[in-house]
Parts: sequence; C-alpha cells; structure tokens
Amino acid sequence: MIFGRNKSELPAADAALPGREGRRFQVGGTHQTLGTPVETQAPDGFGVAVFGLGCFWGEEKTFWEVPGVWSTSVGYAGGVTPNPTYDEVCSGRTGHAEVVRVIFDPAKVTYADLLRVFWENHDPTQGMRQGNDRGTQYRSIILTTTPEQQAEATASREAYQQRMTSAGYGEITTSILALDKYYYAESEHQQYLAKNPYGYCPLHATGVSYA
Repeated sequence: MIFGRNKSELPAADAALPGREGRRFQVGGTHQTLGTPVETQAPDGFGVAVFGLGCFWGEEKTFWEVPGVWSTSVGYAGGVTPNPTYDEVCSGRTGHAEVVRVIFDPAKVTYADLLRVFWENHDPTQGMRQGNDRGTQYRSIILTTTPEQQAEATASREAYQQRMTSAGYGEITTSILALDKYYYAESEHQQYLAKNPYGYCPLHATGVSYA
C-alpha cells in the first residue's frame, strides 16, 4: 500500500497521476553493448516489439543477448500518465508497466523467436508481480506494434497456456494490447546491468519451454 492505495491494482484514468505534457527524457547516446543508437526509430525493414516481464533491467539484458536484436531500450507503457518518472511508475499511480523496447532484424530473428524469449523468461501467471517484485509495474504484458503481432501474440498465449497447464500452473495473466505510447525511462536505467555488472535484477522463469 502507498498513500492509502493498493499498488497491485491499476488506477482508474481519473485517479492516475497527471504527469507532464511536452517534457520527456533525452536518452540519446549509444547502446552500451550493441553499439547502436538507443533513442531511435527502427531502420527500414526492421521490427519493433515491446514486452513487460518484471524488472526492466533484467528484461533488457535478456533481449539484448538475442542474436538479431539491433537495439534495446527500457521505458514505460500500458498506462495513463504522460511522461512519467521512475518514482511515479513505482508509486502504482500511473498504470504503466516497466517494459523493454526491442528493435530487431526479422531476417535474423523473428517475432515468434522473441515471443519464445518472453514466455520462457518469466512466470506469466503471477498477476501484478514477479517473484518478490510486487506492483502493477511488474505485470506481464505484450504491447504489439502491428495487427500481425497482435494475432501472433494472442495465438502464442493460447499455445503456452496449454504447456503451463500441463506443468501444473494456473491461468496466464499476461495482457496483450496494441501499443499506444512508449516513454523512454531515464538514462540511468538504460542498459543498467551493463553499466552496473554487479547489479541484481533476476527474471523468474518457470522452466516451462514454449515448444
């Protein structure tokens, strides 16, 4: 609980923090491990995928290690508050999840490959938490950038539910939504585990394979 409200419940739009219009974090710079731009649009022919699966420090490291991923960044999405700060997101009063934005070369890695990484690297049945990290910002979420991604992600959730059920897990709580807006997190959070190699932000995989 914080300020009298449950951090595991998404705020109503009229109860969310107001945020700020016309102000954003200037991230810029070069990716600490991939050597590509951090704050950038996808090159022609490349894809963009956005996932939330817990603490975004660990999320980003998991995806930047995938061959074919061109660049990654961390940020906030899926909520209401415009241009939120990290502290605001952690308050549970923005509705945003901590997410990783992945720019990928589909000739080297497919969206299906990235979905496999997503499903196999966290527990999608935990609702508004991952392990000991509790709150709406840690929920499992897929934010799609094309109708094709929406259909593929939905089918993958149905398929993975069968695997999870067979392994004795409950219902998957992952939400799948079309991406509205993505807000870059502050520069100190970008490639955090490369800048802080002794940092700690584990993902909570179930050990259930996607296929």
